[in-house]
Amino acid sequence: MRNFQLAGRSTVHSRNAMVATSHPEASLAAIEVLKDGGTAADAAVAACALLGVIEPQATGIGGDCFVLYQPKGEGGIVSYNGSGRAPRAATADWYVDNKIDAIPLTSPHSVTVPGSIDAWATILRDHGRFGFDRLLQPAIRAAEDGYVVAPRVAFDWHNGLEKLRNGVNSARYLLPGGKAPVAGDVIVQPELGRTLRAIARDGRDAFYTGAIAEDMVETLRGIGGLHALEDFAAHTTETTTPIGTSYKGYDVWQCPPNGPGITMLVMLNILSHFDLTRYPPLSVERLHLEAEAARAAYMMREIHIGDPQHVDVDVVRILAKEFAAEFAGRIKLDGMLDLPKVSPPMNPSTVYLTVVDKDRNVCSFINSIAHSFGSAIVSNNTGILLQNRGAGFRVQPDHPNCIAPGKRPLHTIIPGLVTKNGRSVMPFGVMGGQYQPVGQVHMLTNVVDYGLDIQEAIDQPRALHYEGIYQLEVGIPADVEEGLRKIGHQTARVAVPWGGGQGVWIDWERGALVGGSDPRKDGCALGY
Repeated sequence: MRNFQLAGRSTVHSRNAMVATSHPEASLAAIEVLKDGGTAADAAVAACALLGVIEPQATGIGGDCFVLYQPKGEGGIVSYNGSGRAPRAATADWYVDNKIDAIPLTSPHSVTVPGSIDAWATILRDHGRFGFDRLLQPAIRAAEDGYVVAPRVAFDWHNGLEKLRNGVNSARYLLPGGKAPVAGDVIVQPELGRTLRAIARDGRDAFYTGAIAEDMVETLRGIGGLHALEDFAAHTTETTTPIGTSYKGYDVWQCPPNGPGITMLVMLNILSHFDLTRYPPLSVERLHLEAEAARAAYMMREIHIGDPQHVDVDVVRILAKEFAAEFAGRIKLDGMLDLPKVSPPMNPSTVYLTVVDKDRNVCSFINSIAHSFGSAIVSNNTGILLQNRGAGFRVQPDHPNCIAPGKRPLHTIIPGLVTKNGRSVMPFGVMGGQYQPVGQVHMLTNVVDYGLDIQEAIDQPRALHYEGIYQLEVGIPADVEEGLRKIGHQTARVAVPWGGGQGVWIDWERGALVGGSDPRKDGCALGY
């Protein structure tokens, strides 16, 4: 139970519905949709569309989307893969011939076809009661009438100042007066508002065909991109069955590849061989075990995972208990596994949100433009900031994640869902680039192994073993850092916190919902 004499957040409790997002305005917009009779899908789309305006560094209609949805909170779970594809002209040979051995983060080649709008339309078709004409109104108002910049958004905007100054159209659209906004500034984006109005009126086709698509293609081709109108017109969302594993009495679900949720599941399979409760939550042993599980799982991901529509990904073998047991059996508490250093090609930003409605429809929803402020390329006339998800491709022809025509890159964004006896108990996610699988494992084990409530589980200090360095938040005690060093970890303190998280706990027995939201962001959980 929370100590009310210390700074912190209480969990949020309600009977009917619960929303948790990274911005209060988005949480409020979702609640208003729910009170008007909308479903969890409706509320999630409304909230995310608004976030694409008021958190422009993290998300937007120029990005991608993944969703897990369980109608009525029990039975079949549906996975929506709204990730975009490389242009059909983007062959590996083209990049090799042009002496490009890695996709530059702010080049047109980093821009894949944005998948968000089609994903939103698909989930609304399947589970919504409202359309874009109703659900995009909060985003339209924010873009046209203005919104107030929140503190974490301002912090990220300042950090992205030079990137935006050097981008394509980004200074014109995102640096009013040539400066990064500060908290409390009011921002107006009329061009983006007009674009959203067109989508609200004419649906997903307004984005993928016609003037908006023409403007995006013209912008990209004007700076050397390989994109064509056909690439946008051909885009579709993939609807699949989620993949999962069991952990200490719970079932944990992720979207299948090209999503990276399999990384989180392999980590859980490795950690299931250990009794974490033997060690305190902020202990050398617990953080060391997490790091070793992460190093093994990330190595697996880099070797084996790509777009299954283009390469063979043996999900069954990778999620087999024997696969994890091989690594678990080699982990020692007094030393590190001898594993090669993995250097993923990108470490981006994003937003995660979750909604549970009065009918207990459960939506776990994540949307991203990849790195903070994406590619820093804004479409000439539409105000659309384009993602740089294509920088996640490799340019090695024998690699499963090598760029290819119409291929989807290995992603970083993962919505999570935990069930027990077939019922949803916790839709949750932890945003933040390469941290996401580790963050989800950390949050889940905080709940399952350490008995923390959903807000405490989010609040706990975090760490990520990334590119050979164990990168620690300031909340990790100094003696724990020293203990990690004695084992062999190289450590460093991070200036920017790891990710941000949201979650809802569903108490079926008492008919109540419990929400939590990360203090590392500006958001909150709201219920009614």
